[in-house]
Amino acid sequence: MNKKIVAVAGLALALTACGKEGGTTAEPAAAPKPGEKPGVCLVMKSLANEFFQQMQKGAEEHATKRGDLTLSVVGIQNETDIDNQVAAVEKCVTQQAKAIVIAPADSRALVAPLKRAVDAGVKVVNIDVQLEEGAMKAAGIGDKVPFVGPDNREGAKQSGMELVKAVGKDAEVVILEGNPGAANAAQRKAGFEDAIKEGGLKLVDSKTAHWETNEAHTVFSNMLTAHPDIKGVLAGNDNMALGALKAIDEQGKKGQIKVASFDNIPAIAQYVKDGTVVATLDQYGAQQAANGIDYAMKMIGGENFGGWQKTEIKLITKDNLG
Repeated sequence: MNKKIVAVAGLALALTACGKEGGTTAEPAAAPKPGEKPGVCLVMKSLANEFFQQMQKGAEEHATKRGDLTLSVVGIQNETDIDNQVAAVEKCVTQQAKAIVIAPADSRALVAPLKRAVDAGVKVVNIDVQLEEGAMKAAGIGDKVPFVGPDNREGAKQSGMELVKAVGKDAEVVILEGNPGAANAAQRKAGFEDAIKEGGLKLVDSKTAHWETNEAHTVFSNMLTAHPDIKGVLAGNDNMALGALKAIDEQGKKGQIKVASFDNIPAIAQYVKDGTVVATLDQYGAQQAANGIDYAMKMIGGENFGGWQKTEIKLITKDNLG
């Protein structure tokens, strides 16, 4: 039987309200029969984000190379579309997937549906955004769901320290935060704050733009009006950095305001090259998905994993831009 890859984006799934409280009742996932390729669901965030487009491509290529699973790839409409991500998890369970590999949009809201998945016998691997440890422990699945992902705080600090070098001590800076409910947003903010403290910068504002370019453009434009002496922006991802860069250009401040960011998506490369973005942080989304799939297949095969399985990060500047 040829391997089947089903790639579906967000609402195209025509998902029902099965993600609401109470969920669905599913038959426990049975062990694959001899010769049967187990189904693995990759549940991601917004496929409008280049990072997740790269993750999808890497996952599909890895699944094709392995040749021993059926991969379904699901994305949501935008970074805050939590209800449809919950519904996607429930859909994977009702379709009797053997494993779910998930980059959760919210670190707490996805715990309950993932517990239902685990209770139904589905193996779960958490990638990219770490699920909240306390909520996982309270749900009784803290030792059953490994986190395969990067050190977001350390990565953000590394990126932020490049901004310190670029703008100098006492410079006014702002932070553009990701989703308030996402652990990686909090970790990256903490890493940026570590750099600010160590470098002696002055933080004058910090607000969420929910990982989104257009929202970041609006949020940073307002910050710039309130604080015209801003010299640096610490953006939780490259999409928000792009929104800030648009505002910087509109205000005629290119070269006067530097940006440090996170993700290393293709669209940010030109700004890294010209020095406007002093650093971004590659967390290798495609490899994260591949690693998640590998752990899922091992778990289907009977191995048990828990805790943090740390993945690679790399600071990207114009000196090492590929």
